[in-house]
Amino acid sequence: MDLKISEGEFGVRPPVTKPHPGFLHEVGEERFKKLVYDHYTAIETSDIAFLFPVFDEEDFAEAKKHAFDFLIQICGGPRYFEQTRGEPRMVGRHAPFRIDEHGRKTWLGLYKPLLEALVDEGITEEYIQSFWDYLDTFSMWLVNTKS
Repeated sequence: MDLKISEGEFGVRPPVTKPHPGFLHEVGEERFKKLVYDHYTAIETSDIAFLFPVFDEEDFAEAKKHAFDFLIQICGGPRYFEQTRGEPRMVGRHAPFRIDEHGRKTWLGLYKPLLEALVDEGITEEYIQSFWDYLDTFSMWLVNTKS
């Protein structure tokens, strides 16, 4: 498994491949939710916390839920995001936030130990890699500020 962070190029949106459906199948919905929520817990004390509503408990909880809803849908799970928020349109939804390459890399880096822990839980490395590859590539789409 190679959870490397690719170098993004400002303004370039490479083709994205959705994660292998086996990832969600093996992880299951509850563990998947824990993965996303644990990522947000890590964000709270990171140098990108300012991009998130960490000082408003209700807004932060809503942000976690939106992230979970989006990611589980991308992985082939229930369409929670569409049911509650409509079409994802993530580039537009993230436009108000100044996301640079450093922020993208920090955000991705916070996922690394969480995904590595899934190996010990018996999740297939190929499936973990497919989820990582999705996050790595798609996160490039959200960078909207030069570093």
